[in-house]
Amino acid sequence: MTTSAPAETPSAPVDVNIRSVSLTILAITAAMYLLQWAQEVFIPIVVSVLISYALEPIVAWLARRHVARIIGAGVVVALSCGLLGYTAYALTDDAVQLVAQLPEAAQKLRLTLRSPDNNGTIQQVQRAAEEIQKTADETAGRNPVPRGVQRVQVEEPAIDVRQYLTWGSTSVIAFGGQGVLVVFFVFFLLASGDLFKRKLVKLAGPSLAKKKITVQILDEINVQIERFLLVRLVTSVVVGVVTWIAFRSVGLEQAALWAIAAGVFNTIPYIGPVLVAGATFVVAFMQFGTLPMATWVSGLSLAITSLEGWLLTPWLTSRTAQTNEVSVFIALLFWSFVWGVWGALLAVPMLVAFKAYCDRIDDLKPVGELLGQ
Repeated sequence: MTTSAPAETPSAPVDVNIRSVSLTILAITAAMYLLQWAQEVFIPIVVSVLISYALEPIVAWLARRHVARIIGAGVVVALSCGLLGYTAYALTDDAVQLVAQLPEAAQKLRLTLRSPDNNGTIQQVQRAAEEIQKTADETAGRNPVPRGVQRVQVEEPAIDVRQYLTWGSTSVIAFGGQGVLVVFFVFFLLASGDLFKRKLVKLAGPSLAKKKITVQILDEINVQIERFLLVRLVTSVVVGVVTWIAFRSVGLEQAALWAIAAGVFNTIPYIGPVLVAGATFVVAFMQFGTLPMATWVSGLSLAITSLEGWLLTPWLTSRTAQTNEVSVFIALLFWSFVWGVWGALLAVPMLVAFKAYCDRIDDLKPVGELLGQ
């Protein structure tokens, strides 16, 4: 009786070079450190490039009407800064009123937490935490206390409000300085036109094929970023207007301020709508004083952004090359870790540009396929 040999499990040959993998990991780590260390330099550059992409069609339209690019760029930048400044000035009263309500809101929240309904639950949680900490200290035998010596524990405040206010003031000053740099950089980019495009084509080499590929990559990046910015602009405006109408209908104060915040933070996938919903929950509770009303206002905010994400955005982007949700989420985590809030805002447009670059390079087309839908 003959026994057949067991069938071998099919396997794909994989050629793994440990040295290459190690060098790649080291290079990625060094790049992350450089990006985080020099974020004050890289973030204004990326923001300026994206703003120039958004304003370039207007400057190009003026140039076709025989307006010099330097004049058209100056007019467009000046009008954009004026519109932004006017919007900020118009919302100053709402912002000042909101800040003035913070002490009263903090006192109201403190009284609510100290109410009989919440006091028992909070005390039980604190008591359980203290018992768990005592058990852990006794098990580990940490910091034994000699006889006759009483243990003294210095308690730091849970939230150092003064530190946050000082940090916020410093950040506002730094943000203002970087904003001035961004304005000038955007002006220079718009005034230069296709100067850098021609220089990149020239640096691509004498080969006509390389020049053609470079032009295709730059054109593809331009098209993808312009489509992305257009879709984001339309969706943010729709979210802002609908949110303003909804908040006005329920009587929420500073409705315009929170509508603009909803439109801006809507550009951050997943995280932005949740932040706005949480903030509006707190604001509604401050104003109305009831949890059902706060939940209703927060639910309105989430419902608007959810309908936009499920219906409007897919319909607008159905004919454009898009990245899949997994790559968007990974890019969001990566750039949020490297650049914080700015990384969350810039993650998707940078991913779109990177995918457009990968789609035109033969060696990187597998990466573009992984990023695509």
